[in-house]
Amino acid sequence: MAHTLDLSVKSTSSPLVNITGLTREGLMQALVESGVVEARKAKMRMQQIWRWVHHYGFTDFDLMTDIAKDQRALLKEKFSLARPEIVERQISNDGTRKYLIRMAPGIEVESVYIPSVGRAGALCVSSQVGCTLNCSFCHTGTQKLVRNLTTAEIVAQVQVARDDLGEWPSPKEDRQLSNIVFMGMGEPLYNLDNVAAAIDIISDGEGIAISRRRITVSTSGVVPELEALGNRTQAMLAISLHATNDPLRDVLVPLNKKYNIAELMAAIRAYPGLSNARRVTFEYVMLKGVNDSPDEARALLHLLKGIPAKINLIPFNPWPGTDYQCSSWSAIEAFATILNKAGYASPIRTPRGRDILAACGQLKSESEKKRASTIRREQREEAASNQDSLPAGESLPFAALAGGMID
Repeated sequence: MAHTLDLSVKSTSSPLVNITGLTREGLMQALVESGVVEARKAKMRMQQIWRWVHHYGFTDFDLMTDIAKDQRALLKEKFSLARPEIVERQISNDGTRKYLIRMAPGIEVESVYIPSVGRAGALCVSSQVGCTLNCSFCHTGTQKLVRNLTTAEIVAQVQVARDDLGEWPSPKEDRQLSNIVFMGMGEPLYNLDNVAAAIDIISDGEGIAISRRRITVSTSGVVPELEALGNRTQAMLAISLHATNDPLRDVLVPLNKKYNIAELMAAIRAYPGLSNARRVTFEYVMLKGVNDSPDEARALLHLLKGIPAKINLIPFNPWPGTDYQCSSWSAIEAFATILNKAGYASPIRTPRGRDILAACGQLKSESEKKRASTIRREQREEAASNQDSLPAGESLPFAALAGGMID
């Protein structure tokens, strides 16, 4: 049984079923149960609809020309092909694209397309609205969990990006979007059922057709679900590690208090399909004076001994209110050198999309930003009123001034 957190509000209405989130088997069943399609024709009709939706990217049943008009009309009465609303689209100076997507009233997530990552370009998708993990260095982790995303809402992030990139029908060559990484908002293994179904849809060869070898699921270490992740998805595994000992990881990644490093490493060594061709990626954010010493690098080597792995070193992306600082470039390079000499690939991840707050650990929903913006406005107003009471020649504390400059 998956460790799934279901915080969604149950509706008494019967909305149209969004085909986006149905697997092949689910779509066949839904077509029959709706009464629109006879059981003996369900497989054929499913294959037709599947190709129009996931290969061509259609959002209109009327364009499905190999389906009779009267049946198209019936399909529209029972099913939806609608995309969620794109609230905001930003393009960074480096070409990174960030999408703020409203799935439902008050339900917003961000996803990020990063060019020149992987084979051609990677889409960082979210699996939850908010997050429960409260990793101390992560901006996303400061937002409370609202609920899990549905399968349709996960797949829709890929559809939205492909709409924007003009990448329909699904190309065989020269893709702009070649890789999917579950590294956005949320912990994917707390929503494994929907994540696994979404991967089934995204990887289907007659649809979006992104290989499972190019789909990576990043987890902070929900140990009981690792084996199920490997068996159900065959996805590549990434681990948000960030520390080599339990006391430090307890602070950086509080989930470690539940599943400590020894338990995590044992589960990783047992991950289905682990091999030199299917290495685990360990993510390690570089925090000045916290985890960036040569001793920590050597401890990391000891920890990963015998595991087919590569190590992504991530320069910390500062965000308003954090006490952490990014390690110096010389410290990061020295850390990487120790890992490289031991035979581990340890690329230093180039920060992308910093100017639009799209870099690693910076995703938050617009509704959360608005609340933060309101707080900052109130702080500015309070600071302005206090200015009048300051003695002559005395200024406001620097923190108050800095807070007033952050939008």
